[in-house]
Amino acid sequence: MSTPPDARGARGEHKPIRRTPRAAAEGRWGVLPTRWRLRRSPRWWQEILFILISYLLYGQVRNNVGGGVAADCGARNTLSDLQREACGRALDIWLFEKRIGAGFELAMNNYVADIEWLAHIANYWYAIAHFLVTVGILVWIYKWHPLQYRGLRTALYSTNVVALLGYTFYELAPPRMLTQIGFIDTIVLYGQWGSWGSGGVAAVSNQFAAMPSMHVAWSTWVAIALVRLSPTTWARVCGVVYPLATFVVIVVTGNHFWLDALGGLVALWLGFLIQRVLSGQPAVDIHLEEERAATAL
Repeated sequence: MSTPPDARGARGEHKPIRRTPRAAAEGRWGVLPTRWRLRRSPRWWQEILFILISYLLYGQVRNNVGGGVAADCGARNTLSDLQREACGRALDIWLFEKRIGAGFELAMNNYVADIEWLAHIANYWYAIAHFLVTVGILVWIYKWHPLQYRGLRTALYSTNVVALLGYTFYELAPPRMLTQIGFIDTIVLYGQWGSWGSGGVAAVSNQFAAMPSMHVAWSTWVAIALVRLSPTTWARVCGVVYPLATFVVIVVTGNHFWLDALGGLVALWLGFLIQRVLSGQPAVDIHLEEERAATAL
């Protein structure tokens, strides 16, 4: 095989063609890098702008659907028609769970409410981890697994769109509003900052966006990313434990029924399905990671 002219020096000697990582990733040689080009992540400033705009729109729609001050479902005379409907649905869910022998939320909520230090941990977990962990994993994927970023990000955002449909057409009060049954809002109980669903920030958040639970949907998305992409066992174990711990937190703080958590899993499944339909590819393609490593070698 003859050597390309640009690989020869002035005297005809062979010189190696230098291929930069960026050139390889952009598909200037071979079929494989071209596949990478279709999956590579956008520029960081474009993604930050996209995330900010998307979250603002998501929050605007979410909070405009039934937003308002916190309600007490036990004081029906003080409720609006919308609040009565949302409280009625919450009561129906509770009675259904009791009928099938799965109404364990009240006992868990009351148990943690009696232990102040444990309630504080659950409150802060509910308020902070939901955002920090999800954003942290997004950054991690963008930095270390750029070929998987677009797919996973699209699945997450599609899940949010599905959730907005739930908030719009099935407004539901959280268990903490069912004070007549005995549920306790642990954040209000201890006067602690932390939740968009309680206290001073209640007026700017939708109080009836309990179905589906995005805490469960996002935490399970984190678990999928870690289990599929992390090379370390301890990170994969943390990925599995994280949504399980989040599920316990949303129950003991009185913010969700277990059926809300199931709704979050359904929303996440639909989010991944939408991503697959839009792109024609799975959100996570491990073969790309293996091929990238082999090409780098």
